[in-house]
Parts: sequence; C-alpha cells; structure tokens
Amino acid sequence: MMMGLLAFESNQGLWNSGYYSQLFGIGGVMVTVAILWLSTGYFGGIGAPFAPYFWPYLGQLPKKKERKRPVRVYMDGCFDLMHYGHANALRQAKLLGDQLVVGVVSDEEIVANKGPPVLSMEERLTLVSGLKWVDEVIPNAPYEITEEFMNTLFNKYNIDYIIHGDDPCLLPDGTDAYALAKKVGRYKQIKRTEGVSSTDIVGRILLTFKQKEAGSMETTTDANQNTGATCDKVKSQLSNFLPTSRRIMQFSNGQAPSPGARVVYIDGAFDLFHAGHVEILRSARQLGDFLLVGVHDDQAIRDRRGYRPIMHLHERTLSVLACRYVDEVIIGAPWEVSRDMITTFNISLVVHGTVTEGSSVVGIDSYAVPKSMGIFQTITSTKPITTVSVATRIIDNHEAYKKRNLKKKASEDRYYTQKKFVSGD
Repeated sequence: MMMGLLAFESNQGLWNSGYYSQLFGIGGVMVTVAILWLSTGYFGGIGAPFAPYFWPYLGQLPKKKERKRPVRVYMDGCFDLMHYGHANALRQAKLLGDQLVVGVVSDEEIVANKGPPVLSMEERLTLVSGLKWVDEVIPNAPYEITEEFMNTLFNKYNIDYIIHGDDPCLLPDGTDAYALAKKVGRYKQIKRTEGVSSTDIVGRILLTFKQKEAGSMETTTDANQNTGATCDKVKSQLSNFLPTSRRIMQFSNGQAPSPGARVVYIDGAFDLFHAGHVEILRSARQLGDFLLVGVHDDQAIRDRRGYRPIMHLHERTLSVLACRYVDEVIIGAPWEVSRDMITTFNISLVVHGTVTEGSSVVGIDSYAVPKSMGIFQTITSTKPITTVSVATRIIDNHEAYKKRNLKKKASEDRYYTQKKFVSGD
C-alpha cells in the first residue's frame, strides 16, 4: 500500500499524468475504492486522517473561473452641435468604467429645459454612436434623472454609476438634475472641457454669417487693416480652446497601419462636425484597413471658400480623431493630394464624397494626381448635410437661438465666475 502511495505522489497530478489511464480493470477499481475509503469514510473507515495525502492533488482539478461583471457607467446629454468638449466628456466617463452607456435627451425635453435643438434626434444619435468611447446608446432619455428612470438604469441597463461634469446642470426650477443619483451614492463627476460649448458655437455661427452677409469676411482676416470695432468682433469669434499635445494623444489611437494594410485617404474641412461627416467616414473606412483623414487648415479653407471656418484647426482635428472610424489624422493637410504624399503615407485609395461645401476657386482639381494613378474613387454621401445647411438652421431661427443663448450664457458666466480647479481629465 505504501508503494502505491509513493507511486501516486511521484506523479504530477491525478488527471495530468498518464498514471490514471493505467489503473483500469481490477486494479483501477481497487484504487478507486481505496480513495473513497481514505478520503470520505465511505465504507465506515477512519478516512479523515489519511485524506491530507490527496488534498494537494484535488487542488489541481480545473476550477471554473469567476467572471467579474464589467462596470457600466451612464452619461447623458443633449449633444446638440456635437463638439470635442462632448467627446472629451465621454472619453473621461469611459475611464470610470468598462462599458459606457450614453443617453441622448429627447427633442421635447431639450425644448422644455434649454430651447429648440439645432440637430434632430436621428442626427444626434448618429454623432454619439460614432464616437470611439461609446458602447451603447439610449435614445429619448429624460433631462432629469428621476427616481423611475434611475431605477430603470440600475435594473434594466445594469448601470453602476451616473456621470456628469463639474458644471452644474439645473432644472427650470433651479434644482439639481442629478440630485437623486448623488443621494444614493451612485454619482461620479468628471472635469468639464474648457474653451467650447454649444452656446459658444451658436454665437460663432451667428457672427460668421453676419459678417459674410455684410461682406466683411475679406476685411476681418487681416488684423493690420481692422478697425477697433472689427477687431472686437474677430476676437469674440476666436476660440478659447488651448490645444495641447496631451489632449491630442488622449484622442489618438496611437497606432500605425500594419504591414500590407490598405490605407484609405479622405480629406476635408470637417467644420461643425455633423452626422454627414460620420457617415462618409464610415463609408471610407469600409474600403480599407486603415483610414487616414486630412484636415485642412483655417487659411486654406478661407482662401477657397471666402470665409474662415467656424471651428478652428485643432478643434476640428479633435472632432475627427474622436470618430470611431478614423485611425489617423494629418493636421493641416495640403489642399492638393500629391504623389509624394501618396508615397509617404503608402496610400492605396483616395476617396471623396458626393456632397461638398463648394469652393470659390475654379479650375483646380485637388485630386488630379490620384486620378492619374487610378487610385481615386467617389463615394456616395448618404446624408445631404453640410456645415452651411446646419448653420442655416440657426440663421433662419435667429431670434429663438439668440434667446436660448442669452439664457445659457448667463449660467455659463456664473460657472466661470465660481469655477475652481478640478484635478484629472
């Protein structure tokens, strides 16, 4: 019996060695009976004193791994005139969990709490779904986190925490829209992205097109020729965004195309990033393995369209980088695609959509080189949306948006007056 035990202990394990397969037949039955007797007292024997000999081998039996449930976080918003501040908020929210669920507030709720939305629910859903950090979207979410909706989030969507920025979100009666989430201890806060807001963008649009209609775009581009009043207008149009290399890194995938990858290139202004941009980028990405996007600089856009873009180069770059279909961006890309550029980035295909903003420069084909190389393709734009068409919605409802802006600007001014440093972003 001792020899049997020694032989048993000399193996690496009962199931991992070939020993068990040699015990079939009468000998196998005898050993099985002995194990039952020694470890459990099955036949009324002492059992327990001998069980420790076998315990180390029982530990080698495969165990079912416990899967840890992913932490699910929820963040909501109107996401009207989607900008890089929205994208950065959702990026921060995703860092607080494993899966990010985003609620898009209904048109009716926006009207009741803020004023008329610029973009439709469908357009806002396309924009939010197109962000690389978003895992799931809930349409027609309420503006206020009510007890009923909070229970729906916890029970139906398995949400662990509700997220919002450090800026206050107040209801028309002045109460906190997230009071209940804070009360039950399921609220987490992120840092607001400075330098941009939908209110600010509406103001820029109104000023830009007011200048365009007055024919002042030409004079407002040269600071040396401006009057004092014009300088004030230009300053009010400039972004307060302070670009940093760290922010660009946070938005970037940080990956180069793999060897042999089919690199697709598309360029544009991508001003006032909208649902049409998301859809054309999706279509372009489906044509290859790696999507490289060229974003034109402010001066190039002004030279060809006659007016400066509403969003500035680094703002537009971040909006493009935030899109899940984009792998890399050329910041300040040349207007004309050259052979050298195609070689440098190993571009396999250059594409362009059927819906464009138009250009005041006639007779220049930006894609002459890729066309001559047989690597140019026009792809259908599925949404007939342009930056101008979005801006026109605001111009056509000037008074309504002006009233909305005055209301929002007052709350934003209070925020900046009382603002304190919040660590982490």
